[in-house]
Amino acid sequence: MDKTQINNVAKQLSTFISKEDIYINEPMSKHTTFKIGGTADIFLKIKKKEEIRELINFTKNKSIPLYIIGNGSNILVKDNGIRGIVAKICIDNYIFGKDNTIKVEAGMLNAKIARILLENSLSGFEFASGIPGTIGGAVKMNAGAYGHQMSDIVVETEYIDLEDDKQEIKKINNQQHDFSYRHTIFFKKKTVILNTTLQLQRQKKDIIEETMEKNKISRREKQPIDKPSAGSTFKRGDNFITAQLIDECGLKGLSIGGAQVSTKHAGFIINTGNATAEDVIQLIEIVKEKVNQKFNKKIEPEIEIIGE
Repeated sequence: MDKTQINNVAKQLSTFISKEDIYINEPMSKHTTFKIGGTADIFLKIKKKEEIRELINFTKNKSIPLYIIGNGSNILVKDNGIRGIVAKICIDNYIFGKDNTIKVEAGMLNAKIARILLENSLSGFEFASGIPGTIGGAVKMNAGAYGHQMSDIVVETEYIDLEDDKQEIKKINNQQHDFSYRHTIFFKKKTVILNTTLQLQRQKKDIIEETMEKNKISRREKQPIDKPSAGSTFKRGDNFITAQLIDECGLKGLSIGGAQVSTKHAGFIINTGNATAEDVIQLIEIVKEKVNQKFNKKIEPEIEIIGE
């Protein structure tokens, strides 16, 4: 969109979204944990459920591309940014249900959920307490750590299919998510995840806290959490540990521009301070090529690359 179009669209959006939640030519580096990315034509913070449907209708009628994000923790936005509208889901309400369940809105941060569950002596989410994203993103990618993953605790999820003209809220049970390693049905279709219900178990608060603290220490010791990144850059292999192969290729510390293969954990590419998306993309390709040459193994990025 050109400047006039952007301003016109922003004005129309202000009829159902607060002006303070509408940003024009917004640097996506402010909204990703990688701290990288060009500008989005329009960036929105969605704080009310009714805004979601109105936004979907609006973008469909105007043929404007719509991108939905959470905390921006598993994405790399290209240097030329994103044409169209980027909407960050910020709705983070929750409600406890029967039999130790909790229904959580998609915009709630995993760390916040973990604290709430700790205070209520509910166990099962400790593995995700240090994952720097939202519950919507965690469900979408079947996030996991320390031998556990979202598929272990998700009961059901509600979402809207962006390609469905009726825009009905659809509800799926655990099996219908098609859970596998870092995969769900949400990679096959454009959707807005609204909420998910989790099944937990009663446990003593001090035991839950001890597990969370142990995971926190492990993460601090083994992962480069002091540098901007999108978390683990590469998926685990079917029969190999990707980070180990990268390490055995001698690639720790390899840099292109401001992007570097972490010296602490070879599975992470970090932003040392001034990395561009192109730096990261080139480094990913080099790592893939070197691992394939040495071990005849094809490795895949875990992060999602968006923009142009």
